[in-house]
Amino acid sequence: MTKIHPTAVIDSSAKLGKDVVVGPNCFIDSGAQIGAGCIFDVNVVIGKNVKIGEKNIFYPGCVIGRNPQMLGATPDIPFGALEIGNENLIREYVTIHPSIFTDAATKIGSNNMIMVGSHIGHDCIVEDKTVISNNTQISGHCKIETGVWLSGTVQIHQFVTVGKWAYATALAGLNHDVPPFVTVSGHYPPEVRLINERGMIRAGLNEEQQKAVEEAFKFLYKSKKPLLENAKALAAKGGLDENVQAMVDSLLRSSEHRFGRYLETLRRKGH
Repeated sequence: MTKIHPTAVIDSSAKLGKDVVVGPNCFIDSGAQIGAGCIFDVNVVIGKNVKIGEKNIFYPGCVIGRNPQMLGATPDIPFGALEIGNENLIREYVTIHPSIFTDAATKIGSNNMIMVGSHIGHDCIVEDKTVISNNTQISGHCKIETGVWLSGTVQIHQFVTVGKWAYATALAGLNHDVPPFVTVSGHYPPEVRLINERGMIRAGLNEEQQKAVEEAFKFLYKSKKPLLENAKALAAKGGLDENVQAMVDSLLRSSEHRFGRYLETLRRKGH
């Protein structure tokens, strides 16, 4: 049964699924679509036309889908969409912004845990099973792939891709792409330190797959030759394990941009 607190304000055009709980002083704006079983605790704000899947939990003070942060933007400026999947845990005072483009969307997948005070900027893609720890700040146009774990107060530059099952340590400042399965720390520049063994286990890699990733990591990062040269050499071998191939592809793509941010090569003119 859907439960709506008498102090909550819900626009008449918003659509709520079955068994939704809307707590005190929550606000759900026009055109919002809320899936079954979602819970909105206290003082949660959901913006216009936000699409939310099933069984998501939003803790007090979240602001989800309000206008993206842009210089010169007025409150009535048109903006794009925000789509959220299923079974996400979104803790206190998280902010997530929709796309700045009317024909595009910020997308959050499923089974993510987004902790207190974190921010996900406009036009980001966050895939599935990620952990985004307290006060992490993700700038616009970033991609956080499946299984990524960002420790406390990680800061991420615009257009950065963090590869699947990678781990960023606390206070890391990421200003270039991070390959899958590695641990990265430090800032400007951050450095890849070692393989993320826990990430490989979480990803369900078997012993053979883990060994392939570990050997590839040693070849890529422990050789005296330049990293890009090593990546090209691995790519030339062919027949790589799919996880090793993902690491190689990440390095080759990021090399296409002078600052190591592949998504910048795809940016729209003027943005």
